[in-house]
Amino acid sequence: MAAGRLCVLAIGGNALIRDRAHESIPDQYEMVTRIAADIAGMIEAGWNVVVTHGNGPQVGFILRRSEISIDEVPPVPMDYAGADIQGAVGWMFVRALRNEFGRRRMPRQAVAVVTQTVVDRDDPAFADPSKPIGSHMDEAKAKRLAKKYHWTVREDAGRGWRRVVPSPKPRSIVETEVIRQMVGAGYLVVACGGGGIPVVEDAAGDLQGVEAVIDKDLASSLLARSLGAEALVLPTGVEKVALDFNKPSQRWVDSLTLEEARRHYLEGQFEKGSMGPKVAALIDFIGGGGRLGLITNAPNLARALRGETGTRVVA
Repeated sequence: MAAGRLCVLAIGGNALIRDRAHESIPDQYEMVTRIAADIAGMIEAGWNVVVTHGNGPQVGFILRRSEISIDEVPPVPMDYAGADIQGAVGWMFVRALRNEFGRRRMPRQAVAVVTQTVVDRDDPAFADPSKPIGSHMDEAKAKRLAKKYHWTVREDAGRGWRRVVPSPKPRSIVETEVIRQMVGAGYLVVACGGGGIPVVEDAAGDLQGVEAVIDKDLASSLLARSLGAEALVLPTGVEKVALDFNKPSQRWVDSLTLEEARRHYLEGQFEKGSMGPKVAALIDFIGGGGRLGLITNAPNLARALRGETGTRVVA
């Protein structure tokens, strides 16, 4: 293993988009350059970093383009859309990190690995697809496309119809050993983009891509545990985690023990669509032997790693 304590840093796909007026690829790259400076600072502070990232908005853009042109070219399957984004966003990070390392005269090199994540073909999520993807459509169009391409579509809270796909739990990461070797050789690895491309194994052990999405925080937790990382850091939009969020009794939390995190999670303190998956990922990580789980916002990464802010989950 390269010198330094190992940290898996899981960047959300939304972190690459400043606002609705800055969604272009050059705008996203500008955000990546800012994150690259934070990552370089972590390395200078003694951390060895593996970067993972989300892909929600980016896959949404690919699927929207695919929907617009669907009468002219076949649609992009979900697993291939995930692979596209791993390559594109991975290149953003590799380029930005190379440039940042060069400016700081740091003898490091970044590399992106297209990562596959194995899921259980019998996962209950496949029987009840619930993760909305793509754009809203009228009912007639949604049902026409569903019949033609074997999609599952559902009405979305009065806003129109959308395609839905399963979100199974990640079971293993195919490229774990490759990532381990590259980290040990001193590379900064970018992996598990969008939670990894979801695949299932057949009876012969061959892999097959499936139309699904994987939570990138849960996949990042699995990768961190598999690599024996000391820390799992989940940047988000707030500096700390709150209990009783948006209630008069709301209070910010500096630290949680594993037992406290589990109790609050089971009590429903953390919303399923926002903070819930992050806390669940840290529970898995600390419960699996990790030493430090950390949630904070990107501008405070360095301070949080020094113990000055953020919410820490520990054993």
